[in-house]
Amino acid sequence: MRHPDLSRAHWRKSSRSNSGGNCVEVAQNLPGTTLLRDSKLGADSPVLAVSPDRFIIFLDAIKSDRLDG
Repeated sequence: MRHPDLSRAHWRKSSRSNSGGNCVEVAQNLPGTTLLRDSKLGADSPVLAVSPDRFIIFLDAIKSDRLDG
């Protein structure tokens, strides 16, 4: 996977997020990649880049509680 141009990313977080800042932000506006970062760190956060298909698999796993340890 190429390194995406993070300056073009449009970050958003869930409407269910509270004001505590403990959120994951997602950017899905760049072709072929979905980006995730920690909202507490903002632009200083490490960024995880995954394919849109892998992001959907990840979300499905969260929604079905398959990630509980």
